[in-house]
Amino acid sequence: MPREYRMTKRADASRETRERIMNATMQLHDEKGVARTTFADIAKRAGIGQATLYRHFPSVGDLVQACGGHVWVEMRPLTPDNAAVAFKGLTDPTARLEKLVDEVDAFFSRGELRLHLAGRDRELVPELDQFLSAVEAGISAYVGEALAPMKLSKQSIAAVNAVMSFPMWQQLRRMKLPAQKSRQLTIRLISCAIGAAQDL
Repeated sequence: MPREYRMTKRADASRETRERIMNATMQLHDEKGVARTTFADIAKRAGIGQATLYRHFPSVGDLVQACGGHVWVEMRPLTPDNAAVAFKGLTDPTARLEKLVDEVDAFFSRGELRLHLAGRDRELVPELDQFLSAVEAGISAYVGEALAPMKLSKQSIAAVNAVMSFPMWQQLRRMKLPAQKSRQLTIRLISCAIGAAQDL
């Protein structure tokens, strides 16, 4: 058997094992959360020995980062690079706020479970903090872009960021309002936040 063929087969097997590990890890994270998932759990779910797992991922942080890349692609978070494009051509302030609310709502809906679990374990796993900080930077960029024509103070923008946060979204979601009513309520909350912050 040629050496090149053997190396290719070995590389393919390594990639397959790595994918199996990450799939098992993401399933367990969805079921138990990141901090509660052990290497023993992952090895058992992936059908491999712990030594094999450690060869591919020497630490929890390495594994969380690798899975985070997959999750990022699946969730399609808002990113600072796309903020300006999202509001291009929208001049009416209400239309810009509606666009902001719709974009954030769609993202939170896509990532609800994983954002909830990551937030719960954020202080326990540094890589989750990095992941969520990147998520928050994207939302903040969208907020800044949506409000840019209004030339608001930093306090007002910070107040709107608070309204557009994931915990606030979760609270509003529990009200079980129809989509249009939920959007209207969020826009009213944004307006109230802007007005209240301007008085500080």
